[in-house]
Amino acid sequence: MFASTLVRTVLTPVALLRLGLGWGLFGTLLVLSPLLTGPLPAFVLWPVLLLIITVITVSAFGVVTEAEHLARRLGDPYGTLVLTLSIVLIEVILISAVLLGPGEHPTIARDSVMAVSMIILNLVAGTALVVGGLRHGGLRANGAGVSAYVAMLVVLLATAFAFPALIGSGGTYTTAQAIPVIVLTLGLYVFFLVRQMGAQRGDFQEVGASAASETHSGIREVIRRHRGELIARTLLLIATVTPIVLLSHDMATLLDDGLERLGAPVALSGILIAMIVFLPETITAIRAAHAGELQRVSNLCHGALVSTVGLTIPVVLAIGMLTGRPIILAESPAALVLLGVSMLLTIATFLGRRTGALQGAAHLMLFVMYALTVFA
Repeated sequence: MFASTLVRTVLTPVALLRLGLGWGLFGTLLVLSPLLTGPLPAFVLWPVLLLIITVITVSAFGVVTEAEHLARRLGDPYGTLVLTLSIVLIEVILISAVLLGPGEHPTIARDSVMAVSMIILNLVAGTALVVGGLRHGGLRANGAGVSAYVAMLVVLLATAFAFPALIGSGGTYTTAQAIPVIVLTLGLYVFFLVRQMGAQRGDFQEVGASAASETHSGIREVIRRHRGELIARTLLLIATVTPIVLLSHDMATLLDDGLERLGAPVALSGILIAMIVFLPETITAIRAAHAGELQRVSNLCHGALVSTVGLTIPVVLAIGMLTGRPIILAESPAALVLLGVSMLLTIATFLGRRTGALQGAAHLMLFVMYALTVFA
């Protein structure tokens, strides 16, 4: 009786429709992949791309729905962490699949993480701040939580993009350097997660929330009482988000073809794909800002980037060592300046007494400057 009620509550007709659309389109494209390898006529190419984007958008709202259910049940930072890790882990797996597949892709990890960094730090955060600022006038984040994210990002981004150019060879870490980088990066990331979910979890909750009253026994009690629902919603979230990532990478070939016909830079394809992959997190962040929950915006944006860098870099370095393939991580001076300015702007925005639409507009301008470097 309980199981049937749970199934009806979680696997609603709308949820099943989203699952069917996402996996159905992915299966169809998989079957038709031999027909999509060559150049397609424009009247076929653009409708197929539009169909993929439409299905991804519909599925993204399903992911957001499940993430919000989990967030309400678990509270922050646990709720947002489920969504973040689901998306990031699948993204890491797909980057690894490209590295292990045919062809040479020495810069895919660098280009992907750089695009994600600019999108999350500036486009998503900026849009959320504009929406939240215009609605509420001024917002305030939990300074302790933001400070923890900034500390992690400064070290992880420098390790990923700056130090390979300074101490590496040809933009890559040597094997003797890669081993300690892998161990230290994973160790720091795991330690961060332990602190975030344990002793410092109150730092990642909204200002004024009753964080002090929450204990480990409290979250354990929630999990015990609602274990079935939490497991079902987590599995549904993963099942809904997986076709989003798979479809976004499947459409890369079509997108490259379309952008080439338009005369746009090929690097723009990676940016658009990263935007689509993180669409569920973007929607959730904008909704949180609309509700005045700035710390949740930080948890979604900065937490996602910490997880992206903290997991991607060790994995791709390990793949490089095992396969003997070069993994170029060193970024250009322009990209390093953009990252540095983005971090300074993040500190000024989220660690101020109050923040709002003006700071959001500054983040959006910086994202436009990133786009200009791509076209340059």
